[in-house]
Amino acid sequence: MKKITRSLLSTAVIALSIAAIPVSLACTRAVFLGDNDHVITGRSMDWKVDVGTNLWVMPQGLHQNGGAGPNSIEWVSKYGSVIASGYDIASTDGVNEKGLVANLLWLVESEYPEPTQDKKMLSISAWAQYVLDNFATVEEAVEALSKEEFIVVTDKVPGETRNATLHLSISDATGDSAIVEYIKGKQVIHHDRKYQVMTNSPTFEEQLALNSYWQKIGGTVMLPGTNRAADRFARASFYINAIPKDKDARTSIASVFSVIRNVSVPFGIVTESEPNISSTRWRTVVDHKNLLYFFESALTPNTFWVDLKQIDFSEKTGKVMKLDLGPEQKNIFSGDATANFKEAELFQFEGINQESHLFN
Repeated sequence: MKKITRSLLSTAVIALSIAAIPVSLACTRAVFLGDNDHVITGRSMDWKVDVGTNLWVMPQGLHQNGGAGPNSIEWVSKYGSVIASGYDIASTDGVNEKGLVANLLWLVESEYPEPTQDKKMLSISAWAQYVLDNFATVEEAVEALSKEEFIVVTDKVPGETRNATLHLSISDATGDSAIVEYIKGKQVIHHDRKYQVMTNSPTFEEQLALNSYWQKIGGTVMLPGTNRAADRFARASFYINAIPKDKDARTSIASVFSVIRNVSVPFGIVTESEPNISSTRWRTVVDHKNLLYFFESALTPNTFWVDLKQIDFSEKTGKVMKLDLGPEQKNIFSGDATANFKEAELFQFEGINQESHLFN
């Protein structure tokens, strides 16, 4: 009885500590490391309003501008990719033809450097796309980003006075992972294969510390069940490693989907005292080995996928294409939707010194 009492008291202390963490928009990302080099990354997109998401094919050879005005970095895409847009002015999620995945999630503690005339800049709206366009592996991306040849800059969230505050996760076909954050104006990179899970607040370093408590208890004994980021981190960390690793691709993909659904927020949930805990609007799952990008909207009955192996990403004949998901991603697709993409004019990444603000 004393042991049980001590355990409950410890749990209460942890719960109170978590309650003190600033609430943030609630996305989750988890990487499954299976047998036979089978790597799968899943994520949820949780937002309080429709994020205007569509899917896009980005070919090789695109001349890209980082959306940060006259001092913006520019580049030509080395690799083709399939991405999920935010308001068709930002890349929020995606995978390139080499199996590198990039995901943007909210982090309220983010603080970006002040723009200066002597430093090249990249809008936060193009952060994920820059990584997908230029690198084949996490190691390559980390090596390049560590040189800090540019700074990431941000702008206002639509309809609000606060800036967009995000952090970036990267995973690749080998199972390697990295988390990139800007804390107190400085870039911080966490790079290790074991960094499989990322949610929101607090910073990644503090998430790891909080999760160590739940690892000692064990997921079969007790797991935290709220929508808060630290609780979702603990559940995703346990389940992504508890699901079978030796199954076929179809079963493993289903298992990863079940983990991401477990940490999703039911659609329509509104917490009046905590308005930033938001409904899950869509989920993606990427099979790195087979280059399949799965998409599931909360408002449609079907899950569908895009097969990157069927897409012409070449610079000479590849085209920018769009899959229109409709308002609130209500357009219905089923099975392999690769052939449903239509040629389209590429959107422009937007950020500071632009006529439109980020996410406007």
